[in-house]
Amino acid sequence: MMGSVSGKTKGGTRSNSRLLLVCVMAMAVDLTLLTHCCAESHGKARKSYEQVEGWPPAVNLSVSNKHVVMDNGILKVTWTVPGGQVVGIHYAGVDNLLETVNKESNRGYWDIVWGKTRSDSITYSMIGSSFKIIREDGNQTEISFSSRWNPATDSPSLPVNVDKRYIMLRGCSGFYSYAILEREEGWPKANIYQIRAVFKLHGDMFHYMAISDDRQRFMPTPRDREAGQVLDYKEAVLLTDPSNPHLREVDDKYQYSSDYKDSKVHGWISFNPPIGFWMIMPSNEFRSAGPVKQDLTSHAGPTTLAMFHSAHYAGLDVMMEFEEGESWKKVFGPFFIYLNCPSENEDAHMLWRDAKKQMSEEVQSWPYEFPSSEDFPKGDQRGSIEGQLLVHDRYIANNALLSGRFAWVGLAHPGEPGSWQTEAKGYQYWTKADSNGNFTIEGVREGNYSLYAWVPGHLGDYKFANEISITPGLKIKLGNLIYQPSRNGPTLWEIGIPDRTAAEFYVPDPDKKYESELYAQGDSSDRFRQYGLWKRYAELYPDHDLVYTVGVSNFSQDWFFAQVTRQISSTAFKGTTWQIIFPMDDVQPSKSYTLQIALASAMASDLQVRFNIPQG
Repeated sequence: MMGSVSGKTKGGTRSNSRLLLVCVMAMAVDLTLLTHCCAESHGKARKSYEQVEGWPPAVNLSVSNKHVVMDNGILKVTWTVPGGQVVGIHYAGVDNLLETVNKESNRGYWDIVWGKTRSDSITYSMIGSSFKIIREDGNQTEISFSSRWNPATDSPSLPVNVDKRYIMLRGCSGFYSYAILEREEGWPKANIYQIRAVFKLHGDMFHYMAISDDRQRFMPTPRDREAGQVLDYKEAVLLTDPSNPHLREVDDKYQYSSDYKDSKVHGWISFNPPIGFWMIMPSNEFRSAGPVKQDLTSHAGPTTLAMFHSAHYAGLDVMMEFEEGESWKKVFGPFFIYLNCPSENEDAHMLWRDAKKQMSEEVQSWPYEFPSSEDFPKGDQRGSIEGQLLVHDRYIANNALLSGRFAWVGLAHPGEPGSWQTEAKGYQYWTKADSNGNFTIEGVREGNYSLYAWVPGHLGDYKFANEISITPGLKIKLGNLIYQPSRNGPTLWEIGIPDRTAAEFYVPDPDKKYESELYAQGDSSDRFRQYGLWKRYAELYPDHDLVYTVGVSNFSQDWFFAQVTRQISSTAFKGTTWQIIFPMDDVQPSKSYTLQIALASAMASDLQVRFNIPQG
């Protein structure tokens, strides 16, 4: 017997102290060796530099009618009062690393995209109406820009209280920021689609962007984009006459997206003068939808982002939907803006390596001990959990237990297996198990959680049967956990690898007109980010849709990495129908046969599956 499966889509669219070579600052003494103290080393290093009178300088705070300035001798940061927008960053003799052509409200800021209904899209600028000094003792300064929602006067605006905080530490080459958002009981319903912090850098300085070891490059300027050809969506522009002739290709901010698990540091390098500006995200506990949720990083502008929550790549399934009267509070951050520059004999490219080292130190120091808000619990106010995940799959290893090799294990809001993928209001804690399935999750906030996991190579989601309650100082040892993948029998055939990526499937070469050199290497794991690959499907299958024959076809060559629509006109698209032909030599009518499908990602899509009858 031969069977077939048809899949049809519809059209749609941180730590030890260390010495860091730094530039001589305008307000610093003539020293080139500075005791570096950020995060955990802040307290340790302070003892050493207090023996040297006046070095490093204490954090100085000055407040005027319109601005507040924090200065620690290494950098000087200026905010508006009481709004709290970052309007100036003075570092390494440069008056301002931010784009001075922009208005003060468009340099360094937080914002939220929200709506009263699912169809609304309103941008709420997190502008404070009240300014307060939270802490000022020379070694650390923390300031707050807050606003409170008033039901009587603010009904058109987002029903959320905002407390936006900034921290500068003595002797630290950067500054921290976090925000506390809160809804009170009885407030009206609202949907939140996106929460982020944005920094727009000086366009005449910052031309080189780095996201990872293999994703960094010289970037086009805003003028290059303005002169280019807008393609299928406004973010994608074909650079037709760039100032750098090597950039005659597509620039698209979505090309620079990363999974949250891979997005701990990114930013920009200026070569004249040599300065690095880096966004360091030491934890993902406050981000939505788990470690494999993709989001934006840095992009042409030059712009760098701290993305906390968004509907990118997942749509409305991951939005925060607040019901009438629902209360809520969450702390986003802190993240760290890190600045560096090379010594006299070092190449500016070392700034990326130094940024990665600093990122590791920040990660190791999480949770931070210096934030003043009671809403951010310190290390001794948190708990931990450990265990070993094993897999019992009798169709692979009889009754033997397999290790949950390199499984991803996490704590998130209680729910059904896999529900963490769309959970956005609470905190999540994830770790990658070792080769034996052993895992430890530390620094967990007090609360009730479910424990979830998935194991690469095994289909499905694991959830621990009991809800887990974390209390301050509690260390939970779960011992061995057994995951039994969902099965009705042995595997008769399989296409691909259940690992929550489509990396093993066929990714075509792009149209040379649109090809980005960033992903031109054949072994690049990010080749799928090339612009326009969906159009290549119709070129590869001009007369018919994909047909895959089990036992004959090879998924690395014959299975397109994404099931896309077929464009039939400038504005019209048609769903595609893929067929899987599979042999069944011994069909037992009294037995049940199950088809399991794992989707790496889907948005604005409608998948229909039929057996043997291609049309419904």
